[in-house]
Parts: sequence; structure tokens; C-alpha cells
Amino acid sequence: MKTLEERLDQIEIEINKEDFRQNKGLGNEVGYYVFDYPASEELRVREHIKYLNEKNNPNITGYEILIYDLYDLMIDYIEEEGLIEACINMEEEYGLEYLISSVVELLNMNQDENYFTNYIANNTSENSVVFITGVGKIFPFVRSHDILNKMHQVFDRVPVVLFYPGKYDGQTLMLFSEFKDDHYYRALPLVK
Repeated sequence: MKTLEERLDQIEIEINKEDFRQNKGLGNEVGYYVFDYPASEELRVREHIKYLNEKNNPNITGYEILIYDLYDLMIDYIEEEGLIEACINMEEEYGLEYLISSVVELLNMNQDENYFTNYIANNTSENSVVFITGVGKIFPFVRSHDILNKMHQVFDRVPVVLFYPGKYDGQTLMLFSEFKDDHYYRALPLVK
């Protein structure tokens, strides 16, 4: 079994493969991948993602790395809508569960075309590789399998890698290696 360092080093090799970026060999499935890792290594993984992004030169590699942090996107949207104070007050007055359901409704998470899928689709150019991060930070507002299932239905132009602080066995996502997120069969492990 590879160490985290070995697996992190393998990311660049995998995304540089022409077949990866063309989504070849996936039985005509869209290229969705999961890079799972121990939640305790979150900061190390973030640093490596930053390193890969800074190192990548689209003029040489032929692709751009686009990083979408789900938590940051959610907070930016709530701020743009002028609802930060309302969210704070809502949690204080009605509790966390009410706040979560209200934010889910605001983001249209019950729809295939929700805030995240629309944002990513509208801001992703051809010849890109999408990295989705912030999965642990956004929990319990948004679940990973929801993002993947909904994106898979509306976004298929470029490969997508979900960086997942937990375990993915090719069928089940376990956030923080504790919470069973749900079954998701369409993604492949990026690095084993």
C-alpha cells in the first residue's frame, strides 16, 4: 500500500495522462475521480493541491487546473446575497438543522442544476481539470454524493477530481472515515 506522499506524487502523473483528460477507457462514462485521504492529513493535501496548481503551466501541459472549494463557494454566495447575519440569527433562534435546510434550499441542492453545478459549469473552460475541495469544511450542509450525482448529470466536459477526507472504496463514501455519506458508483479512485 502506498504512503500518502507516494499517492500525492501520483496525482500529477495521472492528470498528465492524455487518456485521463480525454476521459478514455471509462466505458463512455464521464471522468469523475475521488482522491481519498485521512482527514488528519487535510492541511498536507491542501498544500499539495496548491503546489500542483502553482506548478502547472497550461502552455506546457495543455490544461488548466481549476480548484473549487465548496465551502468557500457557499460562504461567498451567502455573502453576495447579504444573508450572513440572517444565517447567524437563524441558527441562534431555530437551531442548526433549520439553518442547514434553509441553506440547502438557498443553494437549490434538491435540483440537478444547483448553485454548485451551475457555478462550476459556468466557470470551467475546455482543457481544464477540475479539483473539488472543501468537502470536510462544508459538512453537514452539503454531502459529497449529492454533489457528485448532480454534477454527473449536468457537467461532462472535463475530468473532475473530488478530494475526499475519508475513505472511498469505489462504491461507498465514508466522510472522516466515520460518517457513511452514501453509495456512489460512477467515480473511480484517482490513485490507489
